[in-house]
Amino acid sequence: MTHPLRLRDFRLLFVSRTMSTLSDALVPTALSLAVVEATGSATALAVVLGCALGARLLVLPVAGVVADRYDTRWVAFGADLTRVLTQALVAVQLIGGRPSIALIAVAQAVAGVASAVGLSNLAPLVTRVVTGSGFERQKANSLMGVAKSVSQLAGPALAGTLIWAVGIGWVFVLDSAAFAVSAAMMLMVRLSRKATPAAARRAILTGLVEGWGEVRARDWYWISLIAHATWNFVASVLLTLGPLIAVTRLGGQGTWVAVTQAGGIGLLAGSLLAGRARPRRPILAGNLALASYAVPLALFAIGAPVPVLAAGYGIAMAGLGFLNPTWQTAVQTVIPQHALARVSSYDWLVSLAAQPLGVILAPIALHAWGAEPPLLASAVLVAAVCAGTALAPSVRNLRLDQAGDTSGNDARALGETASSDKTTSTA
Repeated sequence: MTHPLRLRDFRLLFVSRTMSTLSDALVPTALSLAVVEATGSATALAVVLGCALGARLLVLPVAGVVADRYDTRWVAFGADLTRVLTQALVAVQLIGGRPSIALIAVAQAVAGVASAVGLSNLAPLVTRVVTGSGFERQKANSLMGVAKSVSQLAGPALAGTLIWAVGIGWVFVLDSAAFAVSAAMMLMVRLSRKATPAAARRAILTGLVEGWGEVRARDWYWISLIAHATWNFVASVLLTLGPLIAVTRLGGQGTWVAVTQAGGIGLLAGSLLAGRARPRRPILAGNLALASYAVPLALFAIGAPVPVLAAGYGIAMAGLGFLNPTWQTAVQTVIPQHALARVSSYDWLVSLAAQPLGVILAPIALHAWGAEPPLLASAVLVAAVCAGTALAPSVRNLRLDQAGDTSGNDARALGETASSDKTTSTA
């Protein structure tokens, strides 16, 4: 078995996606500070951030169709090049001294569209670069997870340092340059041949319907999506109520900083663990790991000591870090390559759409019942839903034959029972 980093094309892909991920991690902090500094308005900030998130959510399903229909490398290149231009436009606005919030909002909406395409396109890129065993692909996904974890951990701190050193506008210049490097690396990646059936080249609406059909055909997939959406919902509840509790009851801002830093370390540790683990039932193992998010929710509800809170949140985020590569490897193994981007786009759509719901409902519940009831209810909900996926035979029985051929769409790569998965394709 060849380690993924020994593969020239994976190294190029890894560097490209790392630069793209790090660039994305710089944006929220710098953008938020830029808009607040320019306007002093929370409404203006909400509009700009909402444009980016709304565009991403609206375009995600169509982005999957585009990524499946056209050459994967050129789609990724186009997404990066688009963000080179949008971030350069924001930089010009900020450095000029009289920024137009309307132009910045439009630029971030276009960047949101490009981000949606990039999210949908990642899984097909990995499958066409790493064509070896399932465990080799698991290592590749783990490395991608590690790069994302490090970027999310370092991004805000790096953005703050750059703002202090060169100013907010120049942060976006560097961000644009990083996307340019990512795009250049992507052009050098050589991909394995992709078999694209005529069905994948039909109209966009037909492609959307067929992609959803691939999701609905697999019980383990859509049941897990419900669990993942639930996790994102309760995570938004904690990220909304947690800072308030930390500041007002548990010692101040330093408490929340300690908790989030522990979460970043846990996310990285979970990603590293996923590169070494070989779970026999990967979907079950990943979903059970997500159930650990009940721990920090309950700890915040009872006002546990800060070290205990940090440890609990670190464990929970380690569960997420373990799930992501494990889930991606299973999906890349089972889903037909010509439909992989569309299926991935529905995955992202469901997961991301649940986040704003938690942000909206958490303050309402806080004013109605206080902080403890919504946090405890969220703990019970995430534990019940994520662990409850074990009741589904399709989740329990899906296994990946690590010694099998997982480079294509061969059903022999699976150890799942026919009765537990209503698969209608060649996966």
